[in-house]
Amino acid sequence: MKMLTFMIALIAVIQLSACNTMRGVGKDVQSGGRAIEKSAD
Repeated sequence: MKMLTFMIALIAVIQLSACNTMRGVGKDVQSGGRAIEKSAD
């Protein structure tokens, strides 16, 4: 189960890294951090 959560978080981070604007990057980093926090719980 932890592996599945890790894979989902990894895919989310990869998808979020595709953003090109600085404003978008900030939102992507914030969303990525939330995904990682949720996967840690």
